[in-house]
Amino acid sequence: MENFKKRLLALAVEPYTRSGRFALHFAMGKLGQDPVFVEILRSGLIAPGSHVIDIGCGQGLLSSWLLAAGSLADDAAWPKVWSSAPRAVTVKGIELMPADVKRAQQALSAHAARFQFEVGDMCSTPFGQAGAVVILDVLHYVPYASQDAVLLRVRESLRINGVLILRVGDAAAGLGFKISNWVDAVVTLARGHKLSRLYCRPLADWTAVLQKLGFKVEAKPMSQGTPFANVLLLAHVR
Repeated sequence: MENFKKRLLALAVEPYTRSGRFALHFAMGKLGQDPVFVEILRSGLIAPGSHVIDIGCGQGLLSSWLLAAGSLADDAAWPKVWSSAPRAVTVKGIELMPADVKRAQQALSAHAARFQFEVGDMCSTPFGQAGAVVILDVLHYVPYASQDAVLLRVRESLRINGVLILRVGDAAAGLGFKISNWVDAVVTLARGHKLSRLYCRPLADWTAVLQKLGFKVEAKPMSQGTPFANVLLLAHVR
């Protein structure tokens, strides 16, 4: 298993050798340490052939991860305890920071037909239709009313049996939540963003908002190996 994960990681970060040293090291750290990427594959959260909208896509790490997984789908070492690999997925990535979009486009330029990245604000950029929408650690940057509006538009974009994969911090989680916010601030500055107020919610409130929109919600802790208080919410279209 560990050897396979190393191969997967190496394949996923290789495209960033074309995007500069910062992009490469960021990809190695994030893909190698953040448990959400392995969980997406282990649990089969993105079905083969899906069209994915990646909101707040950054430098396209999820796309590169899915591309690497698809490349290894027929490998005999694919873990038997994992779900089917996400073969032939397509991704539309939306990101506020032009520098990140440029890195994503440079890294995955050979696969531009499948992975497209655009500079845009999640509060106004059209989403289009999708089988899965991914929002990892970005909704808390906008006010509560804007969060609700984004989630409503996500609900409208998802096809029947679609899923929203949403990671949030649990504001009721004490020290772990405070550490999450501190690290968030450091990474925000490193990526060239300005610090601003964060609009966080307790897990119960996140769940209630999604249920009100008609989602069936499943929550999974998503901080394994870290001191954070992150939760992965899987919101399924009923």
